[in-house]
Amino acid sequence: MEPPGPGTSAPDATASAAGLADVATPTTPRSGSLVFHAYRNGSRFACLLPGRVATAAERPAGAALALALRPRRWLVERHLQRVHGGRLAPAALRRGVRRAFESYARYWIESFRLPVLSGEEIDAGMWAEGLGHLDAALARGNGAILALPHLGGWDFGGAWLVRRGYPLTAVVEPVHPPELLAWFSDLRADMGLAVVPLGPQAGSAVLAALRDNRVVALVCDRDIGGGGVEVDFFGEGTSLPAGPVTLALRSGAAILPTAVYFEGRQGHRGEIRAALATERTGRFRDDVARLTQDLAGGLESLIRAAPEQWHLLQPNWPSDRASMEAARPMSSHRRRRQSRRDPLH
Repeated sequence: MEPPGPGTSAPDATASAAGLADVATPTTPRSGSLVFHAYRNGSRFACLLPGRVATAAERPAGAALALALRPRRWLVERHLQRVHGGRLAPAALRRGVRRAFESYARYWIESFRLPVLSGEEIDAGMWAEGLGHLDAALARGNGAILALPHLGGWDFGGAWLVRRGYPLTAVVEPVHPPELLAWFSDLRADMGLAVVPLGPQAGSAVLAALRDNRVVALVCDRDIGGGGVEVDFFGEGTSLPAGPVTLALRSGAAILPTAVYFEGRQGHRGEIRAALATERTGRFRDDVARLTQDLAGGLESLIRAAPEQWHLLQPNWPSDRASMEAARPMSSHRRRRQSRRDPLH
């Protein structure tokens, strides 16, 4: 989802900034209540675990997720093959999928435990390259946009930046039931993030944050709301949200491709790249399209550095959805036969 811009309505403004795009939206009040209690109880349990025990739980939790989310395994396989140009051998692909689910489990366990970590533990748990790029952007006085993929531990990175004195704004996407939305919002507010609820005023609120010279984090490797910009992404056509570039052009804020990687069993490494060149060269819509393609290239580079940490468990290319539709009525035997002919599988 994205800020108001070409082909975008205000309610889709900046949901991806919250990191909540992967939260399932329940379809009934009962299922909504179950989801809320599952997240809350999972968080409480994770907070009770000693640090070493929580770290040790990541691998079995990842294995459990891989079993529980079997349809998502197939998508993770496709995405990993895209990053590797379709060259992963079966054994390497299985290993990559296993590590991807372990990384996804680590993300949730860490995010759940952030409220009980001391400031000293957060400080010691991360280092970052490229902070000078962020400082230079803020020195211009127009704010800064960190454009991230769903990679590694971006919530931990947000808490670490806040600890270092950077004013950080996040937008929370509507999820149901309302109690779950409030819980996620409180979780991020407790980390020191300024939380903007997604809605008709979200785009204006983010622009106001940039005018106040704040840092706005946007997780932008999925066009969740549709209506984004057509780009080439890992060698295949899809769309990405126009929002980060639209905000940068309208506010004068710098847009910096950024990632937070897991490093070792408990560490993190941030990487903040130099700001994209955002000079206007033509019509606004054309500039948004051109610069969004540049951003896609930046995201590609960040993801290639650690593809097993890319937490993309959803269809993200038109061919993903087409293949899912084609596979739905097939038997498992026919699906395996077709996958052998699909270079991305």
